[in-house]
Amino acid sequence: MNFESLCDDQPKEECGVFGVWAPDEEVSKLTYFGLFALQHRGQESAGMAVANGERITVFKDIGLVSQVFNETTLQTLQGSIAIGHTRYSTAGSLEWENAQPTFCATNYGDIALAHNGNITNIAQLQAWLESEKPGQTVPDKTRMDSSSDTVILAGLLASQEGPCDQAALAVLPRIEGAFSLVLLTKDRLYAARDRHGMRPLCIGRLASGWVVASESAALDIIGAQFLREVEPGEFLTIDQRGVRSVRFAEADRRECLFEYVYVARPDSMLNGRIIHNVRVKIGKLLAEEEPAIADLVIPVPDSGTPAAIGYAAGSGIPYGQGLLKNAYVGRTFIQPSQTLRQLGIRLKLNPLKHVVAGKRLVVVDDSIVRGNTFAQVVSMLRQAGAAEVHVRISSPPVMWPCFYGIDFADPNELISRHMDVAQICEFIGADSLGYVSLDSLIAATHVEKPRLCCACFDGNYVVPVPPNDAHKLCLGANCMGLASAERIQQS
Repeated sequence: MNFESLCDDQPKEECGVFGVWAPDEEVSKLTYFGLFALQHRGQESAGMAVANGERITVFKDIGLVSQVFNETTLQTLQGSIAIGHTRYSTAGSLEWENAQPTFCATNYGDIALAHNGNITNIAQLQAWLESEKPGQTVPDKTRMDSSSDTVILAGLLASQEGPCDQAALAVLPRIEGAFSLVLLTKDRLYAARDRHGMRPLCIGRLASGWVVASESAALDIIGAQFLREVEPGEFLTIDQRGVRSVRFAEADRRECLFEYVYVARPDSMLNGRIIHNVRVKIGKLLAEEEPAIADLVIPVPDSGTPAAIGYAAGSGIPYGQGLLKNAYVGRTFIQPSQTLRQLGIRLKLNPLKHVVAGKRLVVVDDSIVRGNTFAQVVSMLRQAGAAEVHVRISSPPVMWPCFYGIDFADPNELISRHMDVAQICEFIGADSLGYVSLDSLIAATHVEKPRLCCACFDGNYVVPVPPNDAHKLCLGANCMGLASAERIQQS
C-alpha cells in the first residue's frame, strides 16, 4: 500500500532509466545511486541488469530502490555494463513480472531492456511479433505472460536476425508513441529516444566511461559530466570504442510540457535550462495573471515550492513555509486502518499553525487533478486559523488524459473536465482559484509551442490515440462542463 494513494491528487510520474558503461567502476553501485536520483519518476518497482562480458544478471523487485537493493545484493552484481529502471505502471499492472529490466534470450545473444514511456501501437507490434517472423527466437512463455509493452519490444528485438544494433534499427522505426530506452548485451550498452523526444534522455561522461539517464540529476549524483541530451530519433552504441550515433527516424520534436511543470526534478536540466528556474519563472507569470491580496505565499511541498518562490517574487508578498511535509511517508506494505484513511492528507502534510494563523494565504501547487487532496489542504489551513486561502496553480487545468507515459487519473475523475474554475474553487473550499495560462507556461520554458506536447492541457495529440483508448476522449455533456459537483464528490 502506498500512503500517497490516500491523498493522491497528482499524476503518477513515469519511469526512470539509467545505463552505464564503465569497466573500471563498480557499475552496480553507480546504477543504484543513479536510480536513487530517479526515484521520483517511479516508486512501484526497481531493477537492474549487469553484464560482465560473458553473461547478464538481472535483479528486480517490487518496492523502492532502497528496499530492492542492499550492499549484499550489489556485491553479487559484478560487471562493466549496467542498466537500471524505476517503474510506475503506465502500461501493465503492478506485478513482479512487469518490473524491469526485461531479460530476453535471442539468436544473437542475451539482452536486457529497460524503457520509459508508452507505446501507442503496441497491438500492431504484437501482431507483427506473432506473425511476421514465426521461426525466430522469442521470449519464453513466462516472460511473455507479462502485460508490459517492454516485453513486446524485447520480443520484437529477439525476432530479428541480429546483431543487436541491426535488430534495434529494424524495430525502432516501427514504434509509435513515446519512449526512452536503454539496452545491453554482454559487451555493449545501447540507448534510444523516440523521434518526438517526448520522454527525456541525456548522456554524460565519467572519467573512464559513459552514462545515459532520464535526467541530468542522475549524472550529477554519480559525478558524471553532462554532455548533451540524446536527440529525438537517435540510437547510441557505447563500448570500448566510445559512443557511436545513428538516426533511426527523422526528428519531429514534441517534448512533454508536463516535465517542466511537475515530473522532472528541479535540479535537472532540459533544453539547457534548469527546471527549478523555469518553475520560478512560471510562478512569476502566475502572479501577474492571477494576483491576490494576501499576507503570505506558501507552497504545497515539494511540488509547489519553486513556483511559490516565483509567485512571491512577482507579487511582492512574503514567502513562507506554512505546510510541513513528512519526508518519510512513502511506500509501505502495511495496510492503514480506517482511522488513518480518514486522516488522509495529514499523513503527508501538517500545517504550521503559528505561521498561518490569522493570515491571508496564497497556496501554490503545480496541478489539481481530482481536487480531493486540495479540499483537505484548504480545510486543514482553515482549521489552523488561516483567515483566507487563495489557491494558485502553476499549470493550466488538466483536462485530457496522457497516452505517452504519464498516468493521470481516469479521465472521468479529472475535475477540470466536469467543472469550471468557479465550481472547482467552491469544491475545494478556497476563497479564490487561479491557473497560469498555457501561453505563459510555454513562455517560461523558452521552447516554441510547435516543439512541445501540450495534449493534457489542450487535447492536441502528437501521435494518434490508441483505438482501445479512444473512449477516453469523449466530449459529450456527460464528460465536459455540465456534470455536477455531486458527481465529482461521488467519484
